[in-house]
Amino acid sequence: MTTGPAIVDVSLRDGLQNESVSVSTADKIRFADLLAEAGVRRIEAASFVHPKLVPAMADAEAVLAGIHRVDGVRYSALVLNDRGLDRALDAAVDEINVVVCASDTFSRRNQNMSTADSTRIAAGIIERARAAGVFATLTVGTAFGCPFEGEVDPAAVLRIVTAAHAAGAQEICLADTIGVGVPPQVSLLAERTRSITGPQSGLRFHFHNTRNTGYANAWTALAHGADTLDASVGGIGGCPFAPRATGNIATEDLVYLLDRGGQPTGLDLGALIAASGEMSMLLGKELPALLPRAGGFPATVE
Repeated sequence: MTTGPAIVDVSLRDGLQNESVSVSTADKIRFADLLAEAGVRRIEAASFVHPKLVPAMADAEAVLAGIHRVDGVRYSALVLNDRGLDRALDAAVDEINVVVCASDTFSRRNQNMSTADSTRIAAGIIERARAAGVFATLTVGTAFGCPFEGEVDPAAVLRIVTAAHAAGAQEICLADTIGVGVPPQVSLLAERTRSITGPQSGLRFHFHNTRNTGYANAWTALAHGADTLDASVGGIGGCPFAPRATGNIATEDLVYLLDRGGQPTGLDLGALIAASGEMSMLLGKELPALLPRAGGFPATVE
């Protein structure tokens, strides 16, 4: 068997930011513990954005302060500007994830600035994070399509990748923010990104399953050099600024696919299914993930 990819669980950030139900700080902290117990080694725990824009992330400092840090687990946060980075560094995050949207219209609506300005600011954030000894990821949002502009030129994505790599980003993440991507796009962007960054930089993908292509895209990404995938327990999530952007690919469904496909993740599928049930209770609804309904295979005989 080959070694499988790393999985970044984004339930507590991208998962909860678009949910109508408010989850308490204590429950977020408890859920982070469940993820660590299930074997997740990279947890995106919060977003340091203005609380008026994303109220679900208003307790970012309290969540990071309350999490029971586990050896070998890296806790990260999303930042959009220097103020967000200051807050993240004060909260002692292990990683930061800075986002630049390839679509200029989406960037202006999401971050109130052009893509060019966002790219410039992100470069400074990456350099500051690296100087502070914090791992820096650059995520290219709307890399596969924009709800306002439609198709996104791969050249626009690669300009951001080039700038981020020059600034010292240790990982590039390509995000299908609205879930429109298909495997040929994934293979093209993966190969062209690798041609810029080389094998020494991490290549990560963030897929939403809005149009039921997320898992095919994830498998394609791995076949074309990706080493890390984002997912959220239960398949929850979405973007508050993207119309009809539904949830991420589900951590438990992705783990089943990879483990059965010969790329073992090292995550405990049973523990993830239990965590999904916990999240379902917190949100008061059935979640999109299918493994909690169907169970793993072969089934355990009681």
